[in-house]
Amino acid sequence: MQDCLFCRIVRGEIPAAKVYEDDEVLAFRDIQPQRPVHVLVIPKRHLTSLADASSEDAAMLGRMLVVANRIAVDQGSPDGFRSIINTGRIGGQEVMHVHMHIVGGQEPVGPMLKR
Repeated sequence: MQDCLFCRIVRGEIPAAKVYEDDEVLAFRDIQPQRPVHVLVIPKRHLTSLADASSEDAAMLGRMLVVANRIAVDQGSPDGFRSIINTGRIGGQEVMHVHMHIVGGQEPVGPMLKR
């Protein structure tokens, strides 16, 4: 997708503070961090949302999950982290390219949802 923000980051057209990269995924610091550690992990291949995922995407989505702990530890959250994938309008997805937020730091991140 030519105009997709994250595809443009993958192609190097928009700079990002990269923290991890391999053949399938790219991770970079969020430009508006909500926690001391706030990294986005994206597939290099465009996938609009989890709602569009198929069995062909399983390895790439699994790769995102597998590298999450390494990224969290390397970025300063060795005792745990939260991984979040927002999907669609109801899920609060703002960029229409699958992305996982890794959030953490030295203090607990708090409740998952407002009670």
